[in-house]
Amino acid sequence: MNETLPSPSVPAVTVGKKSKAWQRLLPLLIALACFGYIYDRLNHAAAAEGSGLLAYLAKSFENVSWGRWLVLMIPYCFLYLLIDSLVIWAVINWFNTKIRYRDILPIRASAYILSLINEQVSKGAIAVYLNRVAGVPGWEVGSSMLFLMFCEYYNLIVWASIGVMLRWSSVPKVFHVIPWVALGSAVFFLLFYLFFSGKMAPSVSLRDRPILRAFRMAKVHHYVAVILMRAPLVLAGVIVYTLALRLFGGTIGFGEMLGYLPVIFFGAAMPGPMHSVAVLFWVLLFPDRPGQMTAFGFVMHNFFILFNAAVGLLFLRQATREMFAAGKR
Repeated sequence: MNETLPSPSVPAVTVGKKSKAWQRLLPLLIALACFGYIYDRLNHAAAAEGSGLLAYLAKSFENVSWGRWLVLMIPYCFLYLLIDSLVIWAVINWFNTKIRYRDILPIRASAYILSLINEQVSKGAIAVYLNRVAGVPGWEVGSSMLFLMFCEYYNLIVWASIGVMLRWSSVPKVFHVIPWVALGSAVFFLLFYLFFSGKMAPSVSLRDRPILRAFRMAKVHHYVAVILMRAPLVLAGVIVYTLALRLFGGTIGFGEMLGYLPVIFFGAAMPGPMHSVAVLFWVLLFPDRPGQMTAFGFVMHNFFILFNAAVGLLFLRQATREMFAAGKR
């Protein structure tokens, strides 16, 4: 008999596919569980007040002093634009070309429109603008955008580590992994910096690619400077979120918010369980006020990104005119 024996590689491939499918499905299941928890809390709270779910949620929005809330949020959004533009201006001046701050502001604001789709796409738009208007080679300005993204991660992990240590017993246990992530990130940064400074594996040509130019030029103080420049945004966020939370019926101190907010921002930026828990963090923190906390989380996030995009529309015409005028030269 000529029997065809099964290839020993088939089970391995099948298991690998099943494993990958399981890994893709897990975050979705966690997200569904989190939203199921929120729905359950809202439903019970609505029933306790003898009203329907939609009426209960509407009441959570009606009881907020929206005028006072806007007084907090609008200056915070403008402050974010100004400091975010400052960081980009500094990085471009360090690694690419001398450019005025007022020339960066319109394109940074306009790029917030693309942030509605993806933040990294918006940085790509900034790179295209600088290539056309300032004549910076595309790969080199792309390198500066990568440097910014790299620094943004380290900014998040630094502040999240401080936050989770401040509120260790209060934050959900899923966030207790953050200090270990920070430790691993610190080790990675050390090796990363040694490599790009030429002190480790000097013969490897990878570091010489134009897209990695900013990392070759960067010194430790450049990374530290970006984190320090963004620090006022963290502190301003703590003040704004603390005061805004009180308008929705939640009361915590500024010190407590300094512990919670960076952890929420880090969790929301990460895939996996931390992202899902960050979404319902406010409901977990104030389980007796699920409607108000759901409304709080919803409006804080969505107003921020939509208002920034609306401000971007005010600058879009100027940025577009400058870019196309440069292209005709």
